[in-house]
Amino acid sequence: MLLLALDTATPAVTVALHDGTDVIASSSQVDARRHGELLLPALDRVLAEAGLRLDAVTGIVAGTGPGPYTGLRVGLMTADAFGLALGVPVHGVCTLDGLAFAADLEGPFVVATDARRKEVYWARYADSRTRLTDPAVDRPADLADQVAGLPAVGAGALLYPDTFPRAHEPEHVSAAALARLAAEKLAAGEELPAPRPLYLRRPDAQVPKNYKVVTPK
Repeated sequence: MLLLALDTATPAVTVALHDGTDVIASSSQVDARRHGELLLPALDRVLAEAGLRLDAVTGIVAGTGPGPYTGLRVGLMTADAFGLALGVPVHGVCTLDGLAFAADLEGPFVVATDARRKEVYWARYADSRTRLTDPAVDRPADLADQVAGLPAVGAGALLYPDTFPRAHEPEHVSAAALARLAAEKLAAGEELPAPRPLYLRRPDAQVPKNYKVVTPK
């Protein structure tokens, strides 16, 4: 097994290789505006570090968000393209699940990432491998009763200490954590979902209202 994992659902552009035993190479850069520019160079670095070619990959793992429309689709489209070109399966893993796995906390806790617009993408977990709620997007103040007293991880939690007073790192997801989680699930015979994006809301960029279509006379 050689899994290529990647995620662009948060400001982190992150890539990793997992050989079926553990992560053998990884790269993460934080830049919310350059996902498209940074992803392929990061992939090249990871392959070079591992001393491998892309055609050695036997499966791809892509973070499915939730995340902003533009950044999230960079990773998912890249994963789909590589899967088709290499003829290998492409698996989806919720980005929040990757953060929960990396946090390695016992007992209930919350994962929250920055959704912009003064909102967070979030979910509640029983432990690092068990999500209790579907991913959602909400204003932090509206969650106060649901998350009161719980530890929290992720950039969204760190941004809003009034709602998440027990927030700590990891701030962003890492492809290394996604790869380890996916490899564990696959080894246990679990079927991973298709890499479909969790947008949860409409994209920021939209056609202006009262847009006039100009046609040639």
